[in-house]
Amino acid sequence: MIYLLQTDTAKQIAANVNSAINLADKNQDGHLSFFEMMNMGGWLMYPLFGLLFLAIFFFAERLIAIRKAGALDVNFMNHIRDHIVSGNVSAARSFAKNTNNPVARIIDKGIQRIGKPIDIIEDSMENVGKLELYGLEKNLSVLSLVYGIAPMLGFLGTIIGMLQLFYNISSTGEFTPASIAGGIYTKMITSAAGLIIGMLAYIGYNFLNSQIAKVTNKMEASAAEFMDILQEPTR
Repeated sequence: MIYLLQTDTAKQIAANVNSAINLADKNQDGHLSFFEMMNMGGWLMYPLFGLLFLAIFFFAERLIAIRKAGALDVNFMNHIRDHIVSGNVSAARSFAKNTNNPVARIIDKGIQRIGKPIDIIEDSMENVGKLELYGLEKNLSVLSLVYGIAPMLGFLGTIIGMLQLFYNISSTGEFTPASIAGGIYTKMITSAAGLIIGMLAYIGYNFLNSQIAKVTNKMEASAAEFMDILQEPTR
């Protein structure tokens, strides 16, 4: 007898879930498309999609900017060395000034300070490097905000959905597994969406940070090489 009741309950739950799926299946093809499933999540899916758009936009924007900053002629420092060692400081500065790159701007500041004590030159170049690093990290906070907020917003959607579900149960007086199965199924979609968006933003954030670290290393190496050039005797 107990087995039969359990079987009937399982059938009721399955029927309720199938009913929820059929309601969401707009074209009645027997399968839920991605957009149909997302629509089952309710109105909180819209801010989640907004967060996803922000993450994609700022990831692409920062990736382009960072790759542009890391693109530098491999012979750049060789040209700077040739000009400085030959005593043609004005040519070295003109070459650095006309190169649109963080490394070139750091070197240009160092060239401007030639003739001053080494520590002053180093401090000037370091200050420019900090400004360049700040520019590279601009808007990364948006990605960190997305991977922090998206999962919480997804959980909030699930909690709101569950509150609505139990309120309806208390109003109608029906409290059976069959009456709540479909509701739980649909409300969990916001949690899944929030977690996926958060993970994507987190991966993008860390990837961009690794690319910034490469550019930073290139800036530090070029600055150190420039300081070595200043110690070389002029021709």
